[in-house]
Amino acid sequence: MRKVSRLLFAIGAGIVALLIVILIGANLYVQSEGTQARIQQELSHRLGATLRLGRTSVTPWGGLKISGISIPEDLPDRHGDFLNAKTFRLRLRLFSLFSKRLVIREISLVEPNVVWAQNEKGKWQLPGAKKEEPLPEPAEVSPSPAAETPSAPAVTPSAAQDRQVEVAKVGHSFQPEIRHINVGRGNFRFLDRSGTAVATFEALNFRSTLGAGRELRGQANVQKVSLRERFFLSDLKTPVLYDAQKLELPQMSAHSAGGDLSGSFAMQPESPDSPFSFNVKFRNLQADQLVTEAGGPSGMVRGILEGSFAAEGKTAEVNEIKGAGEIFLRDGQLQQYSLLVALGQILQIEELTQLHLEQAQAKYHVTPGLVTVDELILRSRNIRLSATGTIGFNGKLRLESQLAINDKVRDQLFKQFRQNFQPISEPGYSAVDFQVSGTLDRPKSNLVEKVVGRDLKDLGGMINSLLGGSKSERKKKKSSDAASTESAAPSPTSTP
Repeated sequence: MRKVSRLLFAIGAGIVALLIVILIGANLYVQSEGTQARIQQELSHRLGATLRLGRTSVTPWGGLKISGISIPEDLPDRHGDFLNAKTFRLRLRLFSLFSKRLVIREISLVEPNVVWAQNEKGKWQLPGAKKEEPLPEPAEVSPSPAAETPSAPAVTPSAAQDRQVEVAKVGHSFQPEIRHINVGRGNFRFLDRSGTAVATFEALNFRSTLGAGRELRGQANVQKVSLRERFFLSDLKTPVLYDAQKLELPQMSAHSAGGDLSGSFAMQPESPDSPFSFNVKFRNLQADQLVTEAGGPSGMVRGILEGSFAAEGKTAEVNEIKGAGEIFLRDGQLQQYSLLVALGQILQIEELTQLHLEQAQAKYHVTPGLVTVDELILRSRNIRLSATGTIGFNGKLRLESQLAINDKVRDQLFKQFRQNFQPISEPGYSAVDFQVSGTLDRPKSNLVEKVVGRDLKDLGGMINSLLGGSKSERKKKKSSDAASTESAAPSPTSTP
């Protein structure tokens, strides 16, 4: 019995020793300069980009592990790496390393950082992608045999064919087969031609299957997304479809400003100017948080936003976007808008100083460089503000607006103010029309002048100056006032 136990122990120890020897041999093999060069060359060929690999090792449980991998940027005006990753793992059939077909079951990138910039043609193109090159011009052949000079041996057609066959054999003697590509805790930044961030994805996890022709199908989860550093999403989840022609996110879901979004996105990254299309629906977004994150003033608008937007355009040409949408504000409140606050104080209408909105909605469509407001309505219990017009992508405003009040409020006004509100088609309401111009950052309006009337025009001008009139306008007014005073003063040479 002891002899059998010893024999079994010896056999087990021999197997373990053999496995250790095989593992050591495999590590020595993959760490050899020749094998690393082969792996690097063939992975570069398969992925279509130049790879730089770091330290390589093999374990039975982890497969082939490379500590450090990078893909250099190939755009002439950019420096650094297109990709660098902390760890690069390949789960593969170990014995396929010694065959002509390298079977890679899974590629995993751990903590990769990708900076993907548009090229000069507005394309997001992978490094190493085929570029259009002019055909070489045929060499001139001298018709005269007299001027003979020593030259290299001529290459016959058969020799050239043999060389091509030899190159083809070298290039395909070690073919990798990749089945899955995964990304863990990755960060991606997409830049336009000027180097400005178009979109940023942080803490991205991605699992996919790689098909023929570099077709990827998988599922992505992103902790945080930033779009032009103005609009932010969290916990984005979506299927991903990618090939050489398109990138699709067909079923997106995410959170933003305390609410939920759903939609789809499609882009042709390697086409000129990278055309795209998308549609999105949103609900329960906190208006104040959304405005603040976009760089607007805090506390100006409160309420819950719902709506939808669908558009198409080109990522290289922001002004070329086209689309349409609508927005609804539930339980809305508009406050701290200095023009309405001042007007409310002048007219003694407390409701104007802080509008609690019973209805707030906007319908609009987008054409290149312009947002057309088809309908904008803000309604409280006794007051209604409405507008139509345009908002340029440069922020310029041109809105035809109307302030309407019901008879209850109108009867409380002074006579000189009351007569400026004329009855409209809506029963029980009177209104005054006014215009909004200027920019989104510095809007201008003739509302005060329209409401207080011509008799109090100077008061309206003074209020307009206090609420944002430019220094040049105030200086110009002071100069005109001084000139009128001087002209009104009696001349010292005049006689009674």
